[in-house]
Amino acid sequence: MGIEELLATIRGFDGVVELAPQSGSDAPEIAWGDHFFYWAADGRVPQRGQPYATIVTKDYPDDVRSQLDRPGRFRVNVQVPVAEFAELVGDVGDDPDHAEADRVLPHPVYAAQSWIAVVDPGPRTTATLLRLVEDAHDRARLRGERRGDVAGP
Repeated sequence: MGIEELLATIRGFDGVVELAPQSGSDAPEIAWGDHFFYWAADGRVPQRGQPYATIVTKDYPDDVRSQLDRPGRFRVNVQVPVAEFAELVGDVGDDPDHAEADRVLPHPVYAAQSWIAVVDPGPRTTATLLRLVEDAHDRARLRGERRGDVAGP
């Protein structure tokens, strides 16, 4: 699945808010070109909390094992429940190849917070990845509703 098709799918979720910093924005330059997804009833990026999923298009200084600086590569990151994390990545061993494409892997930096990562999703991971992103979106919506977040005027 290409990045544009994936973005179109996620953008179609009810209540999704996408932060996609671009050149010249107030966001740090390192984040330009990446995508951060939240649920928000009012359509604005929440001032607190983390995104439930991200798409990154380059290596970060502390995160180079996915080798995203190769042309055309990107990685989808999704926070999942702890039990599901264990089911998804329990068989990858202690030091997986984080650059392997089309495989659900523990996030190279945030695995301890039960984040998974998929570099260049393809036929092996697309259906699972879409389900994981949608489930993460639904959990974010439920958290927002429990806090009493409602759509603004």
